Amino acid sequence: MEISFIGAGNLAWHLAPALENAGHHINEVYSRQLQHARQLVSNLYDAHTHSDLNFADSPSELFVLAVPDDALETVCSRLVLPENALVVHTSGSMPLDSLSQWLSIYSDVPVRAGVLYALQTFSRGITFMPFDEIPLCLEAADTATEETLVQLGQQLSDVVYVLTSDERRVLHMSAVFACNFTNHLLAVAHDLTTTQGLEFDLLRPLITETVRKALAADNPADVQTGPARRGDLGTIESHLQLLTDQPRLSEIYQVMTTSIRRRYEPN
Repeated sequence: MEISFIGAGNLAWHLAPALENAGHHINEVYSRQLQHARQLVSNLYDAHTHSDLNFADSPSELFVLAVPDDALETVCSRLVLPENALVVHTSGSMPLDSLSQWLSIYSDVPVRAGVLYALQTFSRGITFMPFDEIPLCLEAADTATEETLVQLGQQLSDVVYVLTSDERRVLHMSAVFACNFTNHLLAVAHDLTTTQGLEFDLLRPLITETVRKALAADNPADVQTGPARRGDLGTIESHLQLLTDQPRLSEIYQVMTTSIRRRYEPN
């Protein structure tokens, strides 16, 4: 397919090269931050930067909206597309109906709408991530578009699902717990150790084993350990005393402890 990217952030940095490696051609990259577009283009075969959102004369068939959720409607309101273009957003939480509605309102020509959501955490400027094991969650407004996206998805990944907007939203929320919140807790652990002159590396074997056990178990709850799981109230109180001068962390500790204890309380 001939493809254009609107947005050159974390996802685009990995998805655009993956599409090229699957045999597709990236024509153009647009970004509000021109430097980001130039950096992405420099890693592609013969793409070029696009200065605005007028793609009326573009040879592309597929337009990938790799922009933040709160920018999607604004981008759609300014986007000028060739007739029958396929437009996909890459959001985990934005409903397909919203994209379809915006395109119907703002586009002067008929276009198709879909979703191409890659369930992974991405960062710009690092080694390109292979997509073969990344789950791709697809959705389309019609059967023909769905078939096109499934074929495209299967060229990128061995794990392709067609999900409704509601299913994708639940999956995205679950990913926030599994990825973003977990990473934040690791950052908290880093701060707690390093501010006391301790090596964060001391925790690395524990973190590695925790993740390994959780993924090996049928349910991570089956391998939960720690003072909250044991009901060790003395240790819990001791930890809270250490956090007396850090009320934000104390609140997090208490919320997590309460959640764990309630899960294992006898019925």
